[in-house]
Amino acid sequence: MTGQPEFRRYLVNIDSIPTQQLFTDFLVIGTGIAGLRAAIEAAKHCNVTVVCKGTLKDSNTYKAQGGIASVLEKTDTFESHITDTLNTGCGICDESLVDLVIRQGPQLIEQLLRWGAKFDLIDGQIAITLEGGHTHPRIAHAHGDETGRIIAETLIKKVRQNPNIKILENFYAIDLLTNDDNECIGIVGQDEHGGQIIWAANTILATGGAGRLYRETTNPQVATADGIAMAYRAGAVLQDLEFLQFHPTTLYIAGASRALITETLRGEGATLVDNKGQRFMKEYHESAELAPRDIVSRAILAQMLKTKSTHVYLDVRNFNKEHFSKRFPQIFELCESFDIDVSRDQIPVRPSAHYMIGGVKTDSTAKTSIKNLYACGEIAATGLHGANRLGSNSLLEGLVLGKTAGQSASRHKKAGVSGLKHPPIKYQIPHSDRTRLDAADVTNSLRALMWRNVGITRRAQPLIEAQEIIRFWQRYVMDKIFDGQQGWECQNMLTVCLLMAHAAEQRQESRGVHFRSDFPNTDDEHFKKHIEISREL
Repeated sequence: MTGQPEFRRYLVNIDSIPTQQLFTDFLVIGTGIAGLRAAIEAAKHCNVTVVCKGTLKDSNTYKAQGGIASVLEKTDTFESHITDTLNTGCGICDESLVDLVIRQGPQLIEQLLRWGAKFDLIDGQIAITLEGGHTHPRIAHAHGDETGRIIAETLIKKVRQNPNIKILENFYAIDLLTNDDNECIGIVGQDEHGGQIIWAANTILATGGAGRLYRETTNPQVATADGIAMAYRAGAVLQDLEFLQFHPTTLYIAGASRALITETLRGEGATLVDNKGQRFMKEYHESAELAPRDIVSRAILAQMLKTKSTHVYLDVRNFNKEHFSKRFPQIFELCESFDIDVSRDQIPVRPSAHYMIGGVKTDSTAKTSIKNLYACGEIAATGLHGANRLGSNSLLEGLVLGKTAGQSASRHKKAGVSGLKHPPIKYQIPHSDRTRLDAADVTNSLRALMWRNVGITRRAQPLIEAQEIIRFWQRYVMDKIFDGQQGWECQNMLTVCLLMAHAAEQRQESRGVHFRSDFPNTDDEHFKKHIEISREL
């Protein structure tokens, strides 16, 4: 994509000679399921440094409720899970990658059990449940609705026990460093002591999602698309940025942040009703509450418009209250905190930004288009999800492809093709006399703009308008040098939001999570493909 105003390679001035420096064989940026699993795998062969901009627990993984999808009982089959994934992906999944990921799931979940993950069990076997888009119960869960926390804590414990892994928390990765051959050689970042350079033979991006680009989201504060922006500046190929999945059911309390209400509730019998108490999903899809997420999200929006309401309701009154509190302890506690009695009250819900399907393009071994740079987890565009992610396939992807990334990068090192070379880097940003906009104000306005113009339903004119507004903000933000996280996040968000709006304008059809009201049909002739974006080096 060309035309980004006054593009610059790095966000900060760099002088590598006086800057504090660290050296590592393998650098992991991010501590969700993919990054942690990659670190564990790579540490079998080399020393690993793991950095995250918050704590180890600040990730989408830690907040994941529903579970992890895999074939775990005899009546289910890999072929069925593969078919469900392909059907949900609307024609543009990478079928070989889907096959690879799904077939590895059971053994890696069994490995998590051996490592101490306390999945919920029935008669000694992992308990499974059903979610929308799946034709068979195959969602494994832990401590009811705290699957992500249990998996994350298991992996964190494993990482902390490994002497080959060094952990740097509260370290903000600002930019990927590249040499004259555009090979990734490390990162520049900042911790509480100031700027640092970490030189790495291999670097893996596992920075997670982009939900915080939107006003309403299930994602934690850290999910600001930093990794996508860093990769773009470094020249990596990006893919599928128009595909952002919205979760249909997040708690809607005016003035409160959005909180996820897991899809598993609908899988186990909860129903959606409007403000008149009427079920409505059958009007929109034969699978009703168990339709794919994009369909449920659009149906809820349509019903809200039809009934002139700000939300709909999730009716869970058919659940036994005691069972509900044990099966969904996190949601039960959340509802109690807002005086919602699940035995007699309905839960107000509406859609929110949830999962970034697109990101940095990778192959089946997690390699990006930049040598020595890998990506896995939510930041990676692998082709697994196509145009729409099947519920609970995300933790599966992170587990499998995190391991793959660790294997791939460590093989690269053992082959002796990525010896560490540390060329001096000096980069100076010209002074700007333009007015400085407040980064916090721009960020808030940007998130509202994305929700309004690049949301669940899209049209050409709002998409074009969004790009014009973002370019205006960029003129007064991208030319500045910031010295803290808030400013760098704003610059990253402006970068990725422009790319997302551009990709959404380019895809003149409706497919999966990308719905164009001005192009409501799927156009296989012109758009049964991926949209790739990269800057000109």
